Amino acid sequence: MLMLQARHTSAQAARAFRLPSVSILRHHPLVRSATSSRGPSQRRFAVDLVSIDSKWRQVWETNRKNAEEGADTGKKQHKYVLPMFPYPSGTLHLGHLRVYTIADVTARYHSLKGNDVLLPMGWDAFGLPAENAALERGVAPAGWTQSNIVKLKEQLELMNGSWDWKNELSTCDPEFYKHTQKLFLMLYERGLAYQAEAEVNYDPVDKTVLANEQVDANGYSWRSGAKVEKKLLKQWFLKISEFREDLLRELDTLAKDDAWPEHVLVQQRNWLGKSTGAMIKFPIMAHGHDVGSAIEVYTTRPDTLFGVQYIALSASHPAVVKLAETDAELQAFLDTMPGLPPDSKVGYMLPQMRAINPLAFNDKTPDATKASIPVYVAPYVLGDYGEGAVMGVPGHDTRDFAFWKTHQNDEPVRYVIAASEDESTTVLDNEPFVDHGVMTENSGLFKGKTSKEGGEVMVRMLEAAELAKGVEKWRLRDWLISRQRYWGAPIPIIHCDSCGAVPVPESQLPIELPAVDQHWEAGKAGNALESSPDFVNVPCPKCGSPAKRDTDTMDTFVDSSWYYARFTDPKHANELFSSEAAEKLPVDIYIGGVEHAILHLLYARFIYKFLASTHLLPQYTAETAPSAEPFKRLITQGMVHGKTYVDPTNGKFLKPNEVDLSDPSQPKVASSGAPAELRYEKMSKSKHNGVDPTDFISKHGADATRAHMLFQAPVADVLNWDDVKVQGVTRWLQRLHDQVEKLANTEMVASVKEDLVARQTSVASMSKEDADRFNADVLLWRETQRVIEAVTRSYEKIYSLNVVVSDLMTLTNALTGAKAASVSVKRATADALVRLMAPITPAFAEECWALLSPKSASIFQDGSFPVTDDSLSILKPQEQKCMIQINGKVRGGVMIPPAPGGLEGDDLKNWMVEAILATEEGEARFTKGPFDIRQAKRAIPVKGGKLINFVL
Repeated sequence: MLMLQARHTSAQAARAFRLPSVSILRHHPLVRSATSSRGPSQRRFAVDLVSIDSKWRQVWETNRKNAEEGADTGKKQHKYVLPMFPYPSGTLHLGHLRVYTIADVTARYHSLKGNDVLLPMGWDAFGLPAENAALERGVAPAGWTQSNIVKLKEQLELMNGSWDWKNELSTCDPEFYKHTQKLFLMLYERGLAYQAEAEVNYDPVDKTVLANEQVDANGYSWRSGAKVEKKLLKQWFLKISEFREDLLRELDTLAKDDAWPEHVLVQQRNWLGKSTGAMIKFPIMAHGHDVGSAIEVYTTRPDTLFGVQYIALSASHPAVVKLAETDAELQAFLDTMPGLPPDSKVGYMLPQMRAINPLAFNDKTPDATKASIPVYVAPYVLGDYGEGAVMGVPGHDTRDFAFWKTHQNDEPVRYVIAASEDESTTVLDNEPFVDHGVMTENSGLFKGKTSKEGGEVMVRMLEAAELAKGVEKWRLRDWLISRQRYWGAPIPIIHCDSCGAVPVPESQLPIELPAVDQHWEAGKAGNALESSPDFVNVPCPKCGSPAKRDTDTMDTFVDSSWYYARFTDPKHANELFSSEAAEKLPVDIYIGGVEHAILHLLYARFIYKFLASTHLLPQYTAETAPSAEPFKRLITQGMVHGKTYVDPTNGKFLKPNEVDLSDPSQPKVASSGAPAELRYEKMSKSKHNGVDPTDFISKHGADATRAHMLFQAPVADVLNWDDVKVQGVTRWLQRLHDQVEKLANTEMVASVKEDLVARQTSVASMSKEDADRFNADVLLWRETQRVIEAVTRSYEKIYSLNVVVSDLMTLTNALTGAKAASVSVKRATADALVRLMAPITPAFAEECWALLSPKSASIFQDGSFPVTDDSLSILKPQEQKCMIQINGKVRGGVMIPPAPGGLEGDDLKNWMVEAILATEEGEARFTKGPFDIRQAKRAIPVKGGKLINFVL
């Protein structure tokens, strides 16, 4: 049954006549926004929001220039708000619009709170996409990238953002990557940047290596989609593993007060992948082959050792490589492995090799465990984890169980651990038992011990025989940063036959990318730097002999691992940033997509911890540097999905001109008249469901677009974009503007609270008209205070910005409907409303503020964010009896305040439900048994709030 959710309050709060909040029930399926229940607007929107945008952007630009000339804002507390900077790929999409709206709203809120806010903007401009696009067009990537930056900047300006353009940076600017190169040399000097030969992931389409993190679960490149090849190459790495303990430990700090989302912390922990286990030696018998005397296996479950029924090796395991030299069938299998998914159950049993369980040498070990076991080569075994070897325990591992059933289905699965000493309580037939428990009779002399205790004893016993040792393992590998492509920051190393790898002197930075126009005109893939002799051939900085520059460039994740620090001082010539700028770090609020939950955030945390150990961040000491984190708070927003129309007969995605929307509630396939299927999916050209935010802004204005974007869904949720619903937002803005115009030339008392408190003492002697006015004033001002409190809370949380818009709409309704309220209180409410909405609808708020405060230059200069004044606890509205019906029969009545003016339909119903439950009698009588109004399917209020009927 549907539940009407209502908040219970204490009897004391009820007696204080707290005006109930309508936000509590807003998200219940029975409850709809008052704006959504109305039809299309019956009159033209009188306020030209697009013109208002243009007008106030000009004013802001003037104010900005004046501020840059040295005007003191008087704001002393610093706040650094940063959205993840965009890749300049061409044009903004709705995902950009969402993250940058959230960032600007947050920044404007903190500015109105009196903080000196830094909200910079720049461009993540290096990378393969730009280089590939340049190759396709026959133009240099620098020109293509710069033209996109111009377009994106123009679009960003249309959003009514408050970007600090004086701090603009671009990662492809030599003045930026000069410092990226310097950062590399700092790491190199500390031994944290090194070159090593290693098996790497090679993308045959983009012709470059990829970090492990840039290869998906099926072995394909995250960029090109090509099947990744394994190659042995000499590459540059950053020693992120040196910081792994600090990176893991500080996740607990970031978890406090929900500073970072839990799902991001989980992904970070999993990627670091710390585990404690044992290295165990399995002696081997290899007929006629010298492949060593034992295979070492890493396991986190030594308690399952009695249940090992096979060993599985990776394709790169030394024993496999050796055997393949003489086993043509094995080599043929290895040749097919790159095309197999990592979770493939295929395998090749090595005919020349068997393994022995190290427990076999104990007399009390069961015979089944003493028997030799087969050794397989399997795709699921990774060469870079553990020792490239896995012990197969079908009875206690899901993957091993599936592999064993594929290859040895006739052989029984051995279970060595059960849920309890009564082994029959464990379901064993068609699945493994993967939990810890009690060791069974198949575990020999360990029978009856807990598996944890048994595992510890086994490791100690095998350690004494030099067949095992306890170890700690990490999934994290050092960060591979080499890229064999042109469009990136050149690695500042020169290779000399006599001196080896020599760092480029800092005075010679930046090493600029050479112009290689012929490369782009020819459209050749590969590294253009290698074919540029003037770039490659240079004298050795140490001995002066002929030498060669390193032709690799750095992964673009290096740029984004420190750009947030450069934003604090992008014009500084000598250092990455000045000591004064360092005081602005770390970032207070960082906003971006959850798709960066692992790579970017992990790399940024590593580099910041390194910077904290240098002179560049003097606020940290040697003791505090390991705990340094670049982003105090992380906000991850959900994706934006678009309306997607599908022809159900063939699954084809329909173009806009292929859909009949004459009846929007029943879309049809235009060619056939058959019903079309409506879905919400990630926007893409192939699905014809993209929305150009610039077009939408040009129709409805930036402020209505921003409010609509926020109103549709909580920040963390997927947003299903519905452009039709923007009408509700524009109607709301129109109603509010109408009220502001009426109140523009009215006076506002110095303190509404003090005025009402003074009037409250003489209510008993007032005329009915004055008493009604006083009560209307109290109700309106209490609602204003409630909304100030609720909106402030939502701005602070950020994830509930959708509720801000909803609360502002509710307060607008209360203001519009407060017919009996005095003009001075209405004026004060309008004043608060405009300041509350200013972060979301800045140009519209400026326009309203100019009407209310014509002598003010700007609400963001002369305004401030409203604060509550304790009216909710001091001012007490009159009461009236509200009769409560259950299924049409009166079941009692409670005393509640009169409903605020302007509340109707669902808003009135929500207000009344909470008002009833806020009273002592309401909570006692109408939350139990057959009279529990929270269980109602429907609630029907009577206008004025004197009666409500609940259908149970």
